[in-house]
Amino acid sequence: MAELIIDDARLKPVAEKVLAGERLGFDDGIALYRSPDLLAIGWLANHVREKRHGNICYFNINRHINPTNVCVAHCRLCAFGRSPDAPGAYTFALEEIFARAEQGIREGATEFHLVGGLHPDLPFQYFLDLLRGLKQRCPGVHLKAFTMVEVGYFARIAKLSIRDTLLALKEAGVDSLPGGGAEIFNPRVRKVICDHKVSGQQWLNIARTAHQIGLRSNATMLYGHIETEEERVEHLLLLRELQDETRGFVAFIPLAFHPENTALSHLPKTTGFADLKNIAISRLLLDNFDHIKAYWVMLTPKIAQIALRFGADDMDGTVVEEKIYHDAGATTAQFTPRAELERLIREAGRVPVERDTLYGPIDRSKMPPPAGPRPDVSLTLNV
Repeated sequence: MAELIIDDARLKPVAEKVLAGERLGFDDGIALYRSPDLLAIGWLANHVREKRHGNICYFNINRHINPTNVCVAHCRLCAFGRSPDAPGAYTFALEEIFARAEQGIREGATEFHLVGGLHPDLPFQYFLDLLRGLKQRCPGVHLKAFTMVEVGYFARIAKLSIRDTLLALKEAGVDSLPGGGAEIFNPRVRKVICDHKVSGQQWLNIARTAHQIGLRSNATMLYGHIETEEERVEHLLLLRELQDETRGFVAFIPLAFHPENTALSHLPKTTGFADLKNIAISRLLLDNFDHIKAYWVMLTPKIAQIALRFGADDMDGTVVEEKIYHDAGATTAQFTPRAELERLIREAGRVPVERDTLYGPIDRSKMPPPAGPRPDVSLTLNV
């Protein structure tokens, strides 16, 4: 690595801590966010990243499936959710989802990423049948399914405790949970951008309970809207505190807010400078998280490549048919082939390693060819 050059004197005590392997605190996080010295911050984050992962960059072959965009929450930050009778509203029958999943199997997917809206009329049983049907048809695929927000909603409509809801999901086939819906934990922000979702404390409690019953999860932070630097640091440190307690988080994904087609469309888009800074600061503050993702769908592949030198060690996956951020104006492709992901990683000077959801390396030469569709076991619920 090149020599560290610090132009902002405020970063020197932070750099000393990082190089000594000491934990950063709240004031250090604020100093990082307020410093314009992006190259020094990136150098420090890359130092931590390379100590952990060397020159490796992970990716996976996954497929996003959004069962419905009908949602009762009507969050101001969201362009995805629809009222049931709104133009563009949809809810897939289970057989439609199974067909998409079986196409994913033929494409070599090792993970299905399932998230959707909070539908006012779909019973909890629909989602349990969905999971069981996927497991029976695609038994080798990891089901990363339903955010803490969705779990909270399922518990409410099914009149179950959070723990019993999670146990039911696990029994039906959930292998881990995605990290969406965290947004910014601070109540001031949530009241404006997502006041009908679970609170920040509830999100953390649901994640805690999931980890306690053996379900690991990811975590996120949505930045670039109305949050302050202090609220970002608070968010990251609350995640770090829970990770100290449970060790249940797999990866952290900073998510850039896309304002187009939302009630906050008057806000500017994030800059590449801000995107890289958030990746780097996440790597520096979240010292107990193994992995930081540069989610190419939101960042663009070009910024994601640079992020691999600013603390990120993962570019996510092939994705396929991502709807949530594209409804909010994302202009990236909805699918990036494996060969293109590998090319992007290699051009950034990193070594691509295909992984499973929990970061076990995958050797395709030792895997059986993708199986065809299994016989129909018909769990369809017509809703």
